[in-house]
Amino acid sequence: MSQMNNNLADNNIHTENIVTINKSDIPNGGMKSYKQDDDSIILITRDEDEFFAFDGKCPHAGADLGTGLRCGSRVVCPWHHATFDNRDGTLLEPVAMRGLTQYQLTDEGESLSVDTSAKMNQNLDNDKLIDTHTIIVGGGGAGFMTANQLRHTGYGGKITLISKEDKAPYNRPLLSKAFLAGNMDEDKLLLGGAKWASDNDIDLRLNQTVSEVLPNESTVVITNDNGNSERQTADFLVVATGAEPNIPPITGADLDGVYTLRSMEDAKLIKAASHDQRVVIVGTGFIGMEVASALAQAGTPASITVIGQDNRVMGNIVSETVSNALIKLHKDNGINFVFNATVNKITQVGNKAEHPKHDKTFSQVGGVTLADGEHIDADIVILGTGVTPRTEVLNEVNDPDGVQVDSHLQLRDGVYALGDIAKASGQMGRMRIEHWRVALQHGMVTAAAILNDDSVNSLEARIPFFWTMQYGKSLRYSGHAASPDNNILLGSPDTLDYIEYYFDDEGEDTRASAASTLGRDKELVAFSELLRRGHAPTRAQINTGFDIIEQAQALSR
Repeated sequence: MSQMNNNLADNNIHTENIVTINKSDIPNGGMKSYKQDDDSIILITRDEDEFFAFDGKCPHAGADLGTGLRCGSRVVCPWHHATFDNRDGTLLEPVAMRGLTQYQLTDEGESLSVDTSAKMNQNLDNDKLIDTHTIIVGGGGAGFMTANQLRHTGYGGKITLISKEDKAPYNRPLLSKAFLAGNMDEDKLLLGGAKWASDNDIDLRLNQTVSEVLPNESTVVITNDNGNSERQTADFLVVATGAEPNIPPITGADLDGVYTLRSMEDAKLIKAASHDQRVVIVGTGFIGMEVASALAQAGTPASITVIGQDNRVMGNIVSETVSNALIKLHKDNGINFVFNATVNKITQVGNKAEHPKHDKTFSQVGGVTLADGEHIDADIVILGTGVTPRTEVLNEVNDPDGVQVDSHLQLRDGVYALGDIAKASGQMGRMRIEHWRVALQHGMVTAAAILNDDSVNSLEARIPFFWTMQYGKSLRYSGHAASPDNNILLGSPDTLDYIEYYFDDEGEDTRASAASTLGRDKELVAFSELLRRGHAPTRAQINTGFDIIEQAQALSR
């Protein structure tokens, strides 16, 4: 007999690939998951007398979807809010990049028989827009997701994806998490696997730079390593050039031994350079904190010191109380902090030989000097000081903070700008957001726009979400707030068990515009669903013991 979770009744049995489940176990309008002896999970959803069976592990990171939330037709993963249709498993929201595998289910009267060897999913014929050409500029999450969704939703035309990097698209957020910590190999980071491009008939052009985009002509100018250029014109042009690290005006920021983290190559250099070295990280945003956590977990540096300009970490995201809990978590893992400090200079230790990549001599880092004159010894310095959107190829439509596009990411007819460069119109206003899930959302929306598929939500029906992983603890954030200081905090950040709601002002009837959590994932899912539907709780509701999970489920029925 299979060992099943959620107090599965003893008379629910399985024989090889057939699992028998009592109907009465599944609430109407709800769902339930069953863990098997082989660690697989079956998820059953129910609407009245209709039942549906799926692989119950989220395709993104393997979370048990039964511990998430069912809100109307939406099954939401508790970890990273990937969302699926409860009737056919269709992907509705990333960060998963494919839908759920659906199993054949037989109604046996009082019970259900699920055949896990009978998978109902069928590949779509790629018969749409077969005589068209889509060019995608940029191999990050937004570019990848556009190409992937096009191929998996019926696009039959030619797809060309152009990337400056020498690697196929990979999972960039994991660089500052599992990869830098030494918990994940490079090949595991590849999006879609090593053969993704060939398996999906995508012309992947690496080591090539798009030097100019002519949006009115749907044309790009491509330059290769040899300096040769060519022009290509497309029926659909997708520009997703991403962002590049900010280098603050610090004397010595160009020294050998000063790093930023954006690419796989950056991560490899930091991993190699940090062994037995005194590491200084400048910046207390989520990238700086993730790098500190990952290097501490790797255990390779001699010391790690983080320098911040104010007295908080992630100060634009969470309240001072939550920030203090995060600081304590880092200090408990050996991280040193210097707050309310500005780095004036990165000092050097002597001249060395000719730099292998430049026709000049170079110098090794010796430390950093702060504005108050304090000197901190360092062998390497990592700058976590934000990023700037790469919009220079779109100069004629350049905005100081991104490219203004509509809720379908469209800049001109058939021309789209997405990912980190897009200042897009959405439910929460026009904004540019540098988060992985948002980039993937952009890819889904753009693919649907190209295919003229109005069954896929635009950004008007989607909200931002991101997470940061530090020491195996995942802080998750949904929505967008201008400041974390108009807040209501429930729970205990010190024990890493809290949810915090953020408001634009102190009014009792003001609805929360964002929330963050450690350890209260289901509540954050409920908040996200309410926010998405325009029913986020007010300050007064939260203060009176509002049952956010019950309300999210009720409004979605």
